[in-house]
Amino acid sequence: MRAADAVIGAANGLTARWAAGIRAGTVFSGAGVWPLLALLADGAAGAARQELGAALGLPAGQAGAAGRELLAALEEIEGLESALGLWTARTVELREGWAAGLPAGLHGVLTGDAAADRGALDAWAERRTGGVIGRLPVPLRPDTSLLLVTALALRTDWETPFKGDLMPWREHDRAGLTRTRAGLDEVAVAHGPGGAVTVATVRGTNGLDVLLLLGEEEAAPGAVVGTGVEVVSGAVPAVPGSRLPVGPAGPGLRLERLRTVRPEPPALTLRTVEFALTAHHDLLARAESFGLATAADGTPGHFPGISAAPLGLASARQSATATFSAEGFRAAAVTLMEAEWLGWEDRPEPRHGTTRAHAVFDRPFGFLAVHRGTGLVLAAGWVDDPKRFPEDFPEGFPEDSPED
Repeated sequence: MRAADAVIGAANGLTARWAAGIRAGTVFSGAGVWPLLALLADGAAGAARQELGAALGLPAGQAGAAGRELLAALEEIEGLESALGLWTARTVELREGWAAGLPAGLHGVLTGDAAADRGALDAWAERRTGGVIGRLPVPLRPDTSLLLVTALALRTDWETPFKGDLMPWREHDRAGLTRTRAGLDEVAVAHGPGGAVTVATVRGTNGLDVLLLLGEEEAAPGAVVGTGVEVVSGAVPAVPGSRLPVGPAGPGLRLERLRTVRPEPPALTLRTVEFALTAHHDLLARAESFGLATAADGTPGHFPGISAAPLGLASARQSATATFSAEGFRAAAVTLMEAEWLGWEDRPEPRHGTTRAHAVFDRPFGFLAVHRGTGLVLAAGWVDDPKRFPEDFPEGFPEDSPED
């Protein structure tokens, strides 16, 4: 399924607005946030629904279908692993109409055991991002009643790898990359609100590309990235390298005529640097930009289409990482919307008794793997040196890491 141009344009529009706030090095995924906003809008009412619709760039009445359309499109992109996760407390009953639009087998349960829930959620994030992001970016709280999460992990290898080099970078040398490819049209120059932007396209082997964007020295980061988004959408034209004049042609770009011993085609030499970025975003810090101001105002009743439970948005966060190397590009993002139960007087009273056992294996123990149907022991063993808990979380994702 190919998402409609309107849905792609709306998701890219959110990315462009997010980019406008860039002030320093960071990485983020609008594509990870947009489907969650769409699913929230599908079950929202009143001012919360109107704000979410405005942030989506589509009428709220179309949000549910559009969100599912984008999620389906993400699943079909080669080189991209995507997943949607939903967990609710046992006291939360989902509206049948809202839940019916979600993938089968998606719904998990929050048990109320904070350690067990935390372990299950972190394992999901790690599995869905290939180990890049090992923790869900939210501290579970006693009233956490609903979690709606997306995970994206993409990878591509370059059609033409780079070679390592030293790159002068302000007052220091950095790990540089360089390569030369025939043709001039993998570079282009566009003109946006912040001035000229040089756009270099690095092509991956599986249909994923990375665009490098260089603006004028005084241009704001958000303006440069925003121009790149507009180039992708076609809203801002870009002049390809084959149509640029000889001489300075754009930021960091110069074309020259050379004499060669033998015939050689036009070629582009691209020099850049390796980079690895991690970032944590509190989306409620810019709640208006994401249409979440009313949804997170601390009052219940904004999501009657999701559940009759008095839910209110408690947090909205994203953790993201990206790595650009000589061989290719890797990126991952986990985005989360957390709703909590508001109004204790409305919480259903427990009506049933149960028994809970606690088994603690905190010293050496044995195990058997048994085929249920025959009783055949397939494996047996003894555990006296379990896998050690890492002293440090994966780079960039400690529990108390700063957020933008």
